[in-house]
Amino acid sequence: MKQNEVPQDGDNLHEGTFKQLFYAVNDAGEYKQPVTSVGWEPENVAMAQAWEEVHAKVEKARERVLAGEISPIAYYMEKTLMDLPLLASYVGKFQWQVKRHLQPRVFKNLSSTMLQRYAAAFKITVQELQHIK
Repeated sequence: MKQNEVPQDGDNLHEGTFKQLFYAVNDAGEYKQPVTSVGWEPENVAMAQAWEEVHAKVEKARERVLAGEISPIAYYMEKTLMDLPLLASYVGKFQWQVKRHLQPRVFKNLSSTMLQRYAAAFKITVQELQHIK
């Protein structure tokens, strides 16, 4: 792609804080300098749809926590885009143990050390972990 063809569509989801780097050719067909782009419309639409889906999953998890169906760990997993293997590695537990901690009755009995591990993994306080708004 030529330097003047690098997409510069407005309405960037990153609000100007994030730019992509493209390698484009000049008029002579040579790669000289990388060109930055603020994005292009199809990408912005796809990203907006993806983030809507993420926010919907987070809200559904929050509602399930408030209903007592799952523990706050599940909510914060959705909110931080973590999966079971990743979270298990962060807290130093097996996946089956973390999965067990997703049950509200088990979560209530976790030690303060274990709660601190989860809070550190999610970069929140133990208080925030225990009390979802």
